[in-house]
Amino acid sequence: MKHYLYAIGAILCWASLPAATGSGLAGLTSEELMFFSFTSAAIYLYLQDVLLTRSFAVFIPDLKVTLLGVWGIFLYHYIYYLALSRAPLAEGAILATTWSFWIVVFSSVLLYRKLKIAIIITALVGMVGAALVISSGKDLSFAMDALPGYLLALSCGVIWSSFSVALGHVPIKREPMTIFTIYAALLSAVLYLVTMPHGLPSPAALFSAIYLGCVPLGLSFFLWNRALTGGNMVIIGFLSYFTPPLAVFMVAIIHGEKISSQVLFGMAIILAAAIGGKMSLATSEKKKTT
Repeated sequence: MKHYLYAIGAILCWASLPAATGSGLAGLTSEELMFFSFTSAAIYLYLQDVLLTRSFAVFIPDLKVTLLGVWGIFLYHYIYYLALSRAPLAEGAILATTWSFWIVVFSSVLLYRKLKIAIIITALVGMVGAALVISSGKDLSFAMDALPGYLLALSCGVIWSSFSVALGHVPIKREPMTIFTIYAALLSAVLYLVTMPHGLPSPAALFSAIYLGCVPLGLSFFLWNRALTGGNMVIIGFLSYFTPPLAVFMVAIIHGEKISSQVLFGMAIILAAAIGGKMSLATSEKKKTT
């Protein structure tokens, strides 16, 4: 049960970003955002490690695990930021959230050695619910001139899902998220330097980037890793569909914005998909034991 609480904690971290930062990140380029947010995340996770382990040493995994970390932490976020700078926000965000679907698909294949049609259907239903929430109040138009951004957003789904599923199945002696984030910070610094010059960010933009680094990146990485190393990945995939509606609810509560009926309908679809997925898993487990 605790692994799913860790997953919910990571999801809440991601959902808090719009309410906490508003439009504060809009003035930063992808390279600036990577540099400031990952530097903050690396510092946060290193200090957290020192407090938890009472040691200043950083765990450094082997090359295979290191490359997995660069793939999932650095490459995913860089492509994600590029995608949202090249595609309309709502459409790009919808395509990027396909990682929830792919986590369910990849995990069910590893768990049952085949594609479970019932699980795929419930995963697709959950994705529809998430899309309804993200697109609420917006006119969607998948314009062809934004095709590069759409393709980048779709690739984000494959990158984060494959990273998450692999992280849950690769034996690692200690939690690797701190060193993964340090690598991402170093690579982000290289990107920042080669794309110079950069202006000084505004105080609001800098605060937003630091918050992004400490909570939706740093703390969520720690919690997500804890969730992946013991929880059922299919269930975690279904839980991740709640990120968009929780983000909307946080904005509504903190900023006093109205929640549309489309958001509530999308939330109901996600909840139905999560319940359906859990029932499908329970049925499959019962068949395996009989």
